[in-house]
Amino acid sequence: MAKNFIERHNLWSEADNIAAREVLNQAEKKGLQMIRLSWPDQYGLLRGKSLSIAAIKAAFTSGSEITMAPFFFDTSGAFAINPFEKDGGLGSSELAGCPNIVMVPDPTTFRLLPWADRTGWMLADLYMRDGRPFPFSTRALLKCAITKLAKAGYVLNAGLEVEWHLTRIIDPCLECSTLGAPGMPADPPKVIAVAKGFSYLLENHLDEVEPIISEICSHLLKLEMPLRSMEDEWGPSQMETTFDVLPALKLADTMILFRNAVKQICRRRGYLASFMCRPAFQSFYPSGWHMHQSLADLSTGDNLFIPQQGAELSNLGLAYVGGLLEHACAASSFTTPTINGYRRRRPNLLAPDRVCWAVDNRSAMVRVISRPGDSASRVENRVGEPAANPYLYLATQIFSGLDGIQRNLDPGPIQNTPYLSDLPTLPVNLSLALDALESSPLLREAFGEDFITYWLKLRRSEWARFTESEGEQVDMQSDCVTEWEHREYFELM
Repeated sequence: MAKNFIERHNLWSEADNIAAREVLNQAEKKGLQMIRLSWPDQYGLLRGKSLSIAAIKAAFTSGSEITMAPFFFDTSGAFAINPFEKDGGLGSSELAGCPNIVMVPDPTTFRLLPWADRTGWMLADLYMRDGRPFPFSTRALLKCAITKLAKAGYVLNAGLEVEWHLTRIIDPCLECSTLGAPGMPADPPKVIAVAKGFSYLLENHLDEVEPIISEICSHLLKLEMPLRSMEDEWGPSQMETTFDVLPALKLADTMILFRNAVKQICRRRGYLASFMCRPAFQSFYPSGWHMHQSLADLSTGDNLFIPQQGAELSNLGLAYVGGLLEHACAASSFTTPTINGYRRRRPNLLAPDRVCWAVDNRSAMVRVISRPGDSASRVENRVGEPAANPYLYLATQIFSGLDGIQRNLDPGPIQNTPYLSDLPTLPVNLSLALDALESSPLLREAFGEDFITYWLKLRRSEWARFTESEGEQVDMQSDCVTEWEHREYFELM
């Protein structure tokens, strides 16, 4: 008997086969009707199909084919790259004409969606029809980074600390004239704030939104996410959610499910959750995504960042920080991929605008949190925005940090007053970030020329649309968020 697609290309381990059987057992036991099979796209958004149980059974042997068309789209839903050129617009004839690729379920990611009727959820990995990994699969790129790190004897453990905005919808804007078109995003819903701001961690503000926050927390816990806290952040309607430490791939999978879960739960209750950095509302404050991270010994699991007495971090940890700083500018379009995200890079915003490190200082890019003997010793990269693709964000940390270790890079002196210091600055807009990436030998090799060429083309198209609308001289450090940014990102991200 001929082998099926998954067997033929040896895409599943025995653990995957066992997990697949358990998925089908759960589907029967819970009376599921549909299972959403989703993949993370280039923007870190989930796309996919809702499959019947019979279709899932078939996907567990042959995968499920889908078009690769979404990978040609920009954030406005238009083609940023023309797939109908003979080389697919990317120098590869096999990508021309939006061909099909194959979704292969990852049964270890299966969850029951507690807010949806008799519905399951599962991530998929993407493959070409000949069994090769799809070259623009960001989950596959992170897996490659993790493998490279493991070969060096390390595993990355990381924790999530994510800020986002919670608003209440007063008009969904569903009139025909507001629905948009390819190249013109639909009008985002009209919303109001759910709480006042600038009383950081005020319990009364948290209590004002307790009904919807309590529902979110309940569902996140049912999804078996390692939720630690839900907090009232500084700005109006701004929340912060933190999760316990996870290995890199599980952390990225958790982040992508978390964002989707919060958006879906809120929308069902008449709220809009946005992970856009800075919406175009007066007084709204920029949101960040802080990535806590440490390396552990692959064999023992011991934290390798724990410092000796009198040191800020272990020697290996210092070299890792050196790598994060060395490649911070080149990694910028991955940690801060939207045009709007660069409005956070200003002095005195509790966000980094310069390339430096410090001990427990929230104005530095890399904040060290450590003590001798403390198994939770770690570094916190504060550069990211909450709309970042988690697979690409994490991959840059691995590639950069590992390069720092291999070259024993010195992170330089500790900076206690970064905003007052004459230090190298991070890119202040997406265009400069893309220039830095293009000239980076490390990240070009790490991600591969095909993906870097694709990413540069995709994001430069986004920047060109923005400057065509708003002009070349837009000050991304001003408080004046443009209508273009709000329309492009507020509802989508």
